[in-house]
Amino acid sequence: MSHLAPSAFTPVRNASTTAVVLEKQGKIEIRDIEINEPFTADDVRIDIYTTGICGSDVHYYQHGSIGPFVLNQPMVLGHECAGVVTEIGSNVTNLRVGDRVCMEPGIPDPLSKASRIGMYNVDPKVRFWATPPHHPALLADPAWAAGHGCLRPSLVHPANFTHRLPDHISMDEGAMVEPMAVGMQAATKAKIKPGDKAVVVGGGPIGMMTAIAALGGGCSHVYLVDISQTKLDVAEKLVPGRITGINVKTQDLKSVVMEATDGWGADLGFECSGNAQAASGMTELMAPGGAVVFVGCPSHPVPLDVTAMQVRELRLEFIFRYSNMYPKSIALLESGSVDLKSIVTNVFSFDQSIEAFNFMCSPPDTTIKSIIRLKEE
Repeated sequence: MSHLAPSAFTPVRNASTTAVVLEKQGKIEIRDIEINEPFTADDVRIDIYTTGICGSDVHYYQHGSIGPFVLNQPMVLGHECAGVVTEIGSNVTNLRVGDRVCMEPGIPDPLSKASRIGMYNVDPKVRFWATPPHHPALLADPAWAAGHGCLRPSLVHPANFTHRLPDHISMDEGAMVEPMAVGMQAATKAKIKPGDKAVVVGGGPIGMMTAIAALGGGCSHVYLVDISQTKLDVAEKLVPGRITGINVKTQDLKSVVMEATDGWGADLGFECSGNAQAASGMTELMAPGGAVVFVGCPSHPVPLDVTAMQVRELRLEFIFRYSNMYPKSIALLESGSVDLKSIVTNVFSFDQSIEAFNFMCSPPDTTIKSIIRLKEE
């Protein structure tokens, strides 16, 4: 595809803002940066209150790339956030100034085939916050060539990808709708049947969100696997009596799962750790006719025993981010069936952002989710 001329894009408001900028691999600064940001009749401006630190943010900081996404110029970090609407475009009818909102960070091309079939998350031209673009059309767009994220006081976003938060949902919880949407995508792809038992490998925020979503989707019980007893203790309290932690430092995973399922195996498995060895062993835990959903992104190829899967007719599913999961995620939080406040273990101010990222490069076992508060509610 040829590069599009800059004149093909919406006129922009040139604006300087203070932001958390990943200058290059291994270097973050809090500084003023010029961002050429469109504001159309279909957009809203939002003041940011809370931004979560995702593993992908940390990975870009440490390594400068994730797969095909390679940092090629300074980029504002952050894609999990919540805030307050301060301005609306003339076509916007679903939001008002003063609304408390969270924002879906991936904006697809509405005319792409992926969008038309409802899989806009895999659109190669999706504009995703704090992700360096690699599609030529995005690299040519002066408003998006850097892939800037949301760790800044204010930003512009399409109203159609901006979602109102219920009054009793805090900004911190609103920022966690993004990882919750990942869990909801995984639970949806699993095709849960009422009463299914599931194993979730990986007790970080995504694993916990996936466990919550699996229970919300109809699973009777979830066995959450990790090496951190602290994480497992927190997870068991999220939905008391329905999540059981398995610490693979002291317990044999397959033995525990088989004992809990009368030797049959789990109906569903969710691999959320991104560990290649763990991913390879997932199928051993499954019952005949079961399914494994791969959520984490291993950094190395994963060997799988295809014949062993064939004789039990296992099903494999894969997810990449999410599509149409924000409204459902907010609805699950609004129901009051789960309290995410306990997942937030570390809070930093905007001025402490560099400290926060350095902390998350090697967090202690007691850390589950770290957030940065730009404003207090």
